[in-house]
Amino acid sequence: MHNTARWRALLLISTAELLGMTLWFSASASVPALGEEWHLDSYGVAGLTLAVQFGFVAGTLLGALVNLPDILDTRYLFTFSALAGAACNALFALVARGLALGLTLRFLTGMCLAGVYPPGMKLMATWFRSGRGLAIGFLVGALTIGKASPYLINALGSANWRANVLVVSLLGALGGSIVLLAVAEGPYAAPNAPFDLAQVARIFRNRGLRLANFGYFGHMWELYAMWTWAPVMLRASLAATGGHARLAEYASFVVLGAGAAGCVAAGWIADRVGRTTVTAASMAASGLCCLTIGFLYQSRPALLLPVAAFWGATVVADSAQFSACVTELGDPRYIGTALTLQTCLGFLLTTASVALIPPLVANVGWRYGFMALAPGPAFGVWAMLRLRGLPEATRIAQGRR
Repeated sequence: MHNTARWRALLLISTAELLGMTLWFSASASVPALGEEWHLDSYGVAGLTLAVQFGFVAGTLLGALVNLPDILDTRYLFTFSALAGAACNALFALVARGLALGLTLRFLTGMCLAGVYPPGMKLMATWFRSGRGLAIGFLVGALTIGKASPYLINALGSANWRANVLVVSLLGALGGSIVLLAVAEGPYAAPNAPFDLAQVARIFRNRGLRLANFGYFGHMWELYAMWTWAPVMLRASLAATGGHARLAEYASFVVLGAGAAGCVAAGWIADRVGRTTVTAASMAASGLCCLTIGFLYQSRPALLLPVAAFWGATVVADSAQFSACVTELGDPRYIGTALTLQTCLGFLLTTASVALIPPLVANVGWRYGFMALAPGPAFGVWAMLRLRGLPEATRIAQGRR
C-alpha cells in the first residue's frame, strides 16, 4: 500500500509542479509578438527573464531567512504560491502595456514561484527515502517540461500572445489546486520546526552541503542562460536558413523539454551508481555543448537541432541530484530551508549569466557567445569530485556517493 501511495504522490506532485512552472517562461516565450508590440531590444527581452529570476531570489531569500518552508504546512504554501503566481501572470496578460508594469508583474510572479519549486521538492522527499534521486528527477523533469510548455502553447495556440499567457495562468492555478485537493505529506515528513535563524549559518558550515551547493552553482551558471537564449538563437538560426517561424517554437519546446528525459535517466542512474558521478558526467557533457553549439549556428536544422536537444537533455539532467544531496546531507528538520537557500543563491547567480549573453553575442556573435557558460560546469565538476572523496559522501544515495 505504501509503495502504491508514494508513486501516486510522485505522479500528482510532478503534475502540479509541471503546471505551476509553466508560469516561468510565459513572457519569454511570447517575445516575438510581445517584442514587436513593445518595441523591445535584446536587453528588454533579457529583462523579462531577469525579473522572474530576481523575484524568485527575493522570495527564496525571504523563505530561507524565516524558515518558511519548514514552519508552514508545505501543501498550503505550495497552493497559495501557485495561485498567487497565476494571478500575477494573468495580470501581465490583461493590463501590462509596457516594460514598467510588465517587469513588476514578472518579478512578483517569480517571487510566488519561490513557494512552488523548493516546497515541491521538500514534499516529494517526504515520500521517498530510497529512490529519492529518481523521484526528484521526475519532479525536476516535470518542471522542465512545464517551463518549456509556453513555447508549445505559442506554436499551437492563438496569434494573440495575451490569450496564450492567460492559458498558462489557468494551468498554474490548476497545479496549485492539485496539491491542495489531492496530495498529503508522506511518511518521512519531519514535524514543523521552530524558527531558527542560525540554520542559515549551519548550512554554510556543513562541508558536504557546501560542496553540493558549489556543484549546483556551477550548474546554474549555465542552465538558465541556456534556457533563456537557446530559443532566441534557434529562432535566429532557423530564420537565416529559411525555416518557418513555428518550427522554431516547436524546436524550442523539444530542446528545453528534452531535459525531462535527462532528469529521469540521471535520477535512475544516480540511485544505482552515485550522485557525484552522474552530476560530474552531466556537467562535462553540457559544458562541451557550450563550447561547440555556436559552430552550428546557421547550419542545417538536421545538424543544429540534435546537438541542441542533447544540450537540453544534459544541461538540467543533474539538477535534481544536487537537491537530493541536500536532503541527504542536511538537518532533516530544516530540509526546506536548505533547499530554499540553495535555490536562492543559485538563481541569484543566473541573473549574471543571463545578462552576460546579449553583449557577448553583440560583440562575437552566436558562434562564440555560449562559450562563456563553460566555466560554470567545469567548476561544478571539480566540486562534485571533491565531495565524492569525503567521508560525508557515504550519506549520499545510501552510500553510493
